[in-house]
Amino acid sequence: MSAVRPWAQLTREEIGELAPEALTVLPVGSTEQHGLHLATGTDAALVTAIAEQAAAAASRPDTILLAPTLAYGASDHHLPFGGTISLRAATFQHVLGDVLSSAAQAGCRRLFVLNGHGGNSAACATAVVEASRQHGLVAATAMPSDLVDPKEIEGPVHGHAGSFETSLMLALHPDRVRPDLAKPSPGGAARTWPRGLVVAEPGRWQELDGFTDRPDEASRERGEQALAVCVAAVAAAFEQLAGTGA
Repeated sequence: MSAVRPWAQLTREEIGELAPEALTVLPVGSTEQHGLHLATGTDAALVTAIAEQAAAAASRPDTILLAPTLAYGASDHHLPFGGTISLRAATFQHVLGDVLSSAAQAGCRRLFVLNGHGGNSAACATAVVEASRQHGLVAATAMPSDLVDPKEIEGPVHGHAGSFETSLMLALHPDRVRPDLAKPSPGGAARTWPRGLVVAEPGRWQELDGFTDRPDEASRERGEQALAVCVAAVAAAFEQLAGTGA
């Protein structure tokens, strides 16, 4: 079975031949603080690994064109902690829109923005809708954690630099984790609001010290199990979108 096609390793002719029938996957992440215990490139690293593994696990990996990860996102809320390089939300949306427009001009007809950072979600949704309208594309976006059944994973599947992300990093990049510095967030878990309700609370990130829940309860075993669930869910989404006509 042929391997996934990484955009950056192909020539313009190869991309031109593959793009019209392929599903082009664009992982997007961030470069931002993740508490004292995780590296700042966590979101980009996780979404890249999940995109690669999900593409490889799909029934036709040779029809998936994997674009380079966009490693900067909308992270202004993390700037006070340091270690963060952020685009304003409007800037990120424009950048993403330009990337999707370029992909369309390169011949891509189906696009999937796999988002690894919650602060990007609104801009990702707007960008894919605009790209579809402007270029006649089939375009979609989701976070891996939104595609899984939470009951299949032990502990929370949302949160920032908490047990979920820390476990995934222990499974994928243990050298980027400082377990001795992991501790419970002083603000506890992220608050649970009614489904569909978006709430912004001034000062909440400072209460949390920039991370949520219990990263000290993370484990490599939990990370491996959560990774397998995420990869399967994302692969299923890739396959469904790949079968949709543009």
